[in-house]
Amino acid sequence: MSLTALVIGLTLLAMVALLRFFSNAGSRAAAQQRAMLHQLLDPDPAPCFTTDGRGEILYRNPAAQTRFAAGGDTLVSALNDHFASPASVLFRLQSRAGQSGAAREDVVTRAGHSRLSVTCPEPGRFLWRLEEFVERGTAARGADGISLPMLVTNKAGVILFCNEALRRLLGGRPKRLEQVFLTPNPHIGEVVEVPSALGPIKALFAEVQGIGERREIFLLPSSEMVEASQLQEDFELVPVALLRLHPDGALIAANRAARVLLGIDQGDAHAFHDLYEGLGRPVQDWLSDIVAERVKAGAEVLHPRSGPSDSFHQVTLRRVVDQGHPSVLAVLQDASDLKRMELQFAQSQKMQAIGQLAAGIAHDFNNLLTAISGHCDLLLMRHTMDDKNYADLVQIQQNSNRAAALVSQLLAFSRKQTLKPERIDLQAVLSDLAHLLNRLVGEKVELQLIHAPDLGAIRADKRQLEQVILNLVVNARDAMAAGGRIRVETEALTLGQELRRDRAVVPPGRYALIRVSDTGKGIPPDQIDKIFEPFFTTKRPGEGTGLGLSTVYGIVKQSGGFVFVDSTPDVGSVFHLYFPIHDFPETEAVKPKTSGRNVVLRPGEGVVLLVEDEAPVRAFASRALRLRGYTVLEAKDAEEALVTLEDPALEVDIFVTDVVMPGLDGPSWVKEALKKRPDAKVVFMSGYAEDCLSEEQARMPNSVFLPKPFSLNELAATVQSQLTGAG
Repeated sequence: MSLTALVIGLTLLAMVALLRFFSNAGSRAAAQQRAMLHQLLDPDPAPCFTTDGRGEILYRNPAAQTRFAAGGDTLVSALNDHFASPASVLFRLQSRAGQSGAAREDVVTRAGHSRLSVTCPEPGRFLWRLEEFVERGTAARGADGISLPMLVTNKAGVILFCNEALRRLLGGRPKRLEQVFLTPNPHIGEVVEVPSALGPIKALFAEVQGIGERREIFLLPSSEMVEASQLQEDFELVPVALLRLHPDGALIAANRAARVLLGIDQGDAHAFHDLYEGLGRPVQDWLSDIVAERVKAGAEVLHPRSGPSDSFHQVTLRRVVDQGHPSVLAVLQDASDLKRMELQFAQSQKMQAIGQLAAGIAHDFNNLLTAISGHCDLLLMRHTMDDKNYADLVQIQQNSNRAAALVSQLLAFSRKQTLKPERIDLQAVLSDLAHLLNRLVGEKVELQLIHAPDLGAIRADKRQLEQVILNLVVNARDAMAAGGRIRVETEALTLGQELRRDRAVVPPGRYALIRVSDTGKGIPPDQIDKIFEPFFTTKRPGEGTGLGLSTVYGIVKQSGGFVFVDSTPDVGSVFHLYFPIHDFPETEAVKPKTSGRNVVLRPGEGVVLLVEDEAPVRAFASRALRLRGYTVLEAKDAEEALVTLEDPALEVDIFVTDVVMPGLDGPSWVKEALKKRPDAKVVFMSGYAEDCLSEEQARMPNSVFLPKPFSLNELAATVQSQLTGAG
């Protein structure tokens, strides 16, 4: 044990001796390095220092001792009077040298410029070297030796230095940048005015980006030069419309293309605001923003004052400097077609938004009408025709039906009504309508029906197509109070290439064209884009709802067709309806669904789960079904319905559910419920069209659609036909 302790002790003593030896050797080597460094720096004419990591001076060469004799013990105090904020500059350079081994920066001093360099020869030691009066382009002279007036300013506009040439020019030393220039916001390359001791003089503004967000500004001699004739000739002949504008908006020059586009003559005195209308604010304000560079160069679509109402130009403004003088270059392009397309797109977006609004209103109204007409049916069941209240209830029922028809027109416009498309022979439809149309137009108006042979069949809802023809003929009749002629003609049309018109593109193919024309008063040009909007009408109050043409528009579009109108005031109007021709055999025609409403009603048996978020509709439907003998379970939403079905002992024969509800919609919760109850029948109810659930319903067996508003008998008949399989 003692031998082991002795060996360990001797080992430790040997390690301590070695560490002391190497430490002394390292110290001696470092001392030798510093001595060699001092020998190299002593003859250097530039002031040199060595410091530790805290900035305390360890050594200064003779040049530093002579130049900074009054300096303190730290480098910051030694250079405090040499340039502004030495602490931040030294800290920045020392940090960079500690990371990369060396750093350098040019600083502005009170006498000119200096270059401050630093290296890190060993950790915690820094070598500094200061080269004074090293100027860009002036060899070894300071800034005061430059004959050009110059100054240095910070980003706040405070002048940090100005040379002797500028002080002589101004007759003193300015403190802020705005004291040097009479021209506000001067820019590089521009001619500026300077308030010299002998009065304002002009100079060319030049600037060099300095260090630390400082600006070095020089004033160069200015000479007024005449624009070269070659440049003027190029400006005149360039095939792009160009304008040169003075900062105050006055027209300096317009090339040939611009004069043709604007319809002006060479030499005409115009201002920018004389040529173009404002864009919500004066165009001169936009020009001023470009000149002052408050906004970047940009383009606007403007209406020329001398052009037609549908003429628009895209005007691009860019600030330019020509021979030291700022001006604005305007590039003009005819944008009439672009603006027209933009207006058409905006119109189509507006029609789509109105359609969505109309559909939402129609959906809510259908819920209200279902509740009103349904409770009216319940009251009628308790009153006979001899009852004094019976006539009032019938009036409520009839007006509810009229309201339902009005809502149906809104759904037609928004293309969300329920259509039952089938194969239709247009000639047969128009022949069937002939007697009714003759009665509608009256004796003053001549009605002509012209059929094209071999027209081909179309696919549409016959009842709705008849409504389209009736609406157009009634409108034509109303436009001819003193009488006239209405022509309803058909034509087989084949388009070899797409037809672009108004807001639509009609693809190539075979079409059945229905043309309804009249010799009435026509439609004013400013109203022709609005005629398909709901509630827009040129008739006097009480003569129409403004839904006739919107209904036409919705039915035609929902049927896959196109509708266009041509009209000339005091000559007449022509409506063109394009329907694609469908070449399918008669046997493959889509048959309309049997709704089951002709079923003979009898007392019902079975359990109905009724899901409806509208309480009045749910109350009516529940009472109606209970009166027919059904057991009714109610749920206000899909989530409550699924909770009810969690009871395995509960037997449910049929789901009667609304389609659109908060949370889960009708198809979603029914699909989930059918996983455990696959034999349940389904009745979907909605104030929207059937196509709002057609894809979901197609994957669900034993389901039918019941549009709102519905009567008591319609609801009971639909449920009965589903449960019994009738119809």
